[in-house]
Amino acid sequence: MAFTHLHVHTEYSLLDGAARIKEVVARAKELGMTSLAITDHGVMFGVIEFYREAKKQGIKPVIGCEVYTAARKMTDKDPEKDRRQGHLVLLAKTTEGLHNIMKIVSAGFTDGYYYKPRIDKDLLRKYSEGIIALSGCLAGEVQHRLLNRDYNGAKKEALELLDIFGPGNFYLELQDQGLEEEQQILPLMKQLHQETGIPLVATNDVHYVRREDAAAHDVLLCIQTGKTVDDEDRMRFPNDEFYLKSEEEMRRLFPDLPEAIENSQKIADACQADFEFGVLHLPEFRAPDGLDNKTYLRKLCAEGLQKRYADVTSELQERLDYELSVIERMGYVEYFLIVWDFINYAKSQGIVVGPGRGSAAGSLVAYTLRITDIDPIKYDLIFERFLNPERVSMPDIDVDFCYERRQEVIDYVIEKYGEDKVAQIVTFGTMKAKQAIRDVGRAMNMPYGDVDAIAKKVPFDLKMTLDKALKTNPELQNEYNSDIRVKQLVDTAMAVEGMPRHASTHAAGVVISKKSINEYVPLYKGDKGGVSTQFTMTTIEELGLLKMDFLGL
Repeated sequence: MAFTHLHVHTEYSLLDGAARIKEVVARAKELGMTSLAITDHGVMFGVIEFYREAKKQGIKPVIGCEVYTAARKMTDKDPEKDRRQGHLVLLAKTTEGLHNIMKIVSAGFTDGYYYKPRIDKDLLRKYSEGIIALSGCLAGEVQHRLLNRDYNGAKKEALELLDIFGPGNFYLELQDQGLEEEQQILPLMKQLHQETGIPLVATNDVHYVRREDAAAHDVLLCIQTGKTVDDEDRMRFPNDEFYLKSEEEMRRLFPDLPEAIENSQKIADACQADFEFGVLHLPEFRAPDGLDNKTYLRKLCAEGLQKRYADVTSELQERLDYELSVIERMGYVEYFLIVWDFINYAKSQGIVVGPGRGSAAGSLVAYTLRITDIDPIKYDLIFERFLNPERVSMPDIDVDFCYERRQEVIDYVIEKYGEDKVAQIVTFGTMKAKQAIRDVGRAMNMPYGDVDAIAKKVPFDLKMTLDKALKTNPELQNEYNSDIRVKQLVDTAMAVEGMPRHASTHAAGVVISKKSINEYVPLYKGDKGGVSTQFTMTTIEELGLLKMDFLGL
C-alpha cells in the first residue's frame, strides 16, 4: 500500500464531520492502510482520542488540523474585507511541530477569532518548525486564486508558503470529488508544480466513512445550520464522494499522477509526533523565607497538627509522617501547597469554603492544612482511598466555594500563576437518544407531533441508547418494523447519536500549569469569551496537568 488519507474530518468538526474516530480508523485498517491523519476544522478536540484509537488498532496516527487563514491579518476584523477565510492543512512532522500546531490553533481562537478561529502568515512563520503543510481544498488560498483566474497570485501564494515551511514541507493538494471547479484548476495545479518544483499530493476531503453515510451527513449539516433537507437555499455537499476511499479509487482519480498518491504515504512516513502521558507539569510554588517546598509543607502540617489536636499522640505523628512520605514519594508536594494556598486566601478574605468532599477527607495532611474540616482519625477514614502509592493517579481535591465569590478565588489563582498558565476546561454536549430523534426529525422536515411521539417512546434513562430503546420498548420496535418513515428517522438518528453537538465550558474545572498552557494543550475560546482547554478533564489529567475543581455552592 502506498496511500494515506491526510485530509480527514471526524465528529469533532462539530456538526460538519461525520466520520466517527473508531469507525474511520477501522475502515482505514480494513482497506489495508498503515496510517491515517486527523485534520478537523480549526480545532484539535479529538486528537488524543484519535491518537489512542489509531495506536490501539495498529494504525499510525498523523496529527493535524485544517486551519482557517485570515484574508489579511488575523487581527483585522472588517465585515467587508475579512469575512472570507482560506483553508490550510497542517500536519505534525515532529513532536515540536505538534506543539507548534497547538500554539497556532490556540492563537486562532484567542487572537484571531472572527466568525471562525483564524491565523495568518506571521503566526505560521513564528511556529513553522516541524510542520508539513498542504494547500487545502478548493477553499485553500492557492486554489481560490486559481479559481479567480489569478494564476500569478496563486503562484506567489504557493512560493510564500514554501518559503515559510521550507523545501519538502509544503505540498500542493489535489482533490477530485467530481466537482467542476476541481477539474478547472487541475491543469493549473500541475503547471504550478512544474514551474515551482513544489510537490503534489492527492487527498480526499473525508467527512464520513462510507459512501452510504452521505445521507446522514447531509442531515447533520441541516442540524448545524438549522435548516431542513427540503430547504432550497441551504449548505449542502454536492454529491456523495466525501468518504474514505480505497487506494485503488484514489489512483483511478489521478491515473497520470502516481507520485501524488505516493507522496501521501511519504508524508505520513515522515510524521513522527507523539504525545507524552503521565509526566507531571505542576506549576511552581515558591515557599517563603528561602525554604524548600518539602520543608515548608512539613512545617505547615506540624503547626496544623498542634492546632487541630489538644493531645498529639505518637499514632497521630506516625500517620502524618506516613502520609507526607507518600506525598513526597509521588511528587505531589507542590499540589498540596497550591491547594492550601488558595483555600487559605479564600478563608482570609471571608469567602465561605466547604468542609471537604470525596476521598480527600481521608487525609490527615489535608485536615492539618485546613483544606478539609473533617477529622479523618475520629471517623476512621482511609488515606489510601485518596492517594494510593500502588496506583499512580493525580490526587483530586474538590473544593466548594460560596457561589457568589467563587470567581474571586479563580482570579487570585490567575494573578498568582499568570493568565497564560490558568484556563477552564472544555466539555462537550452530545446528542443523546431522545435529542437525536428530535434533531433529526426536525432536519428531515417531519411533522413535530410524529417526531415527538417517537421521542417519547424512548425510555428515560441517562445511559439510554436508541439500540437499547428498540430492544426494551416493543411498541417502538413495532413501529420501526412497520413504518418506513419511522425506520428512516431512527436509523438516521442512530447514525448521529452520541456525536458531540457543541462545546462548552466545564462548570468547575480549572487547569493550572507550569509553562503557558498552550505548550501542552490547544486552547479554545467559547461564545462567552472565557479561555478553556480543547481537551476534556480526563485527558488533561493524563497529560500530567493539574486540574482543580472550584465548585460554586
